[in-house]
Amino acid sequence: MSPQEQHAAGRGYSVPTGRPYALRELQAALGSLGDHLRDLYEGAHPTEYEAVADALYTAFRTAAGLAPAKSHTGCPEHPDGALDPEAPDGWGRCLICNDRRRRGLRERGGRAGRDAAARLAAPPAGEQRRLGYPVPDPPYTLQALHAHLRSVEERRFHLTLSSPSDDFVLLADDLHRAFIVARELSRPRNASGCSEHPGAPVDPDAPPGEACIFCAGRKRRAQRSAAAPEMLPRIRRGERRQLQRRFERPPG
Repeated sequence: MSPQEQHAAGRGYSVPTGRPYALRELQAALGSLGDHLRDLYEGAHPTEYEAVADALYTAFRTAAGLAPAKSHTGCPEHPDGALDPEAPDGWGRCLICNDRRRRGLRERGGRAGRDAAARLAAPPAGEQRRLGYPVPDPPYTLQALHAHLRSVEERRFHLTLSSPSDDFVLLADDLHRAFIVARELSRPRNASGCSEHPGAPVDPDAPPGEACIFCAGRKRRAQRSAAAPEMLPRIRRGERRQLQRRFERPPG
């Protein structure tokens, strides 16, 4: 419960300003998702997921506005600081505090420093978070999208004007997970197998493993430029170049 809600508990609960309109907008945004999801199937074209990703992002922004302001790092000293992409298990996400702790461990040295270095090498446990919101792990599939949306529907069913702020926080987290999955599914599929041009068209005449038409064209241009240019023989002064005619001269 937020401090405003705790303060209002003693004198009766009052609905936060703007919540009725925002909640009605959130319910409308979530209600339109069913129309977009009905036509999706395994192997659907990425453009068919774009409308779902847009609707989920709109619903996520609305739910995030209903929830209390989220600390990106979870650090009371640096709530909006940089995130540590390699935070060890048990540490916070604040890059400034983690960097300060690493420097202290290195200065301490000895066996404790080596043990700390081993802990630093271990990957962070738990779900990755981006700007304070969870990011699900791949693979991103239609089944994963439906699973996140089922959780969204369960939370949405119990939402009311007097719901605690924590309910809106959990709903915003679930909507962010679903949005990430839909956004990744809306990206161009890597049909060419090229990491540099994942959405490139396929060259039908290219050998296996070189189907990217952009890379194939670049390779052909490099081969042509690497070949030595053909030089015409030098003509001495006073001589005439003998040119081979493509067609015979018509009789006069």
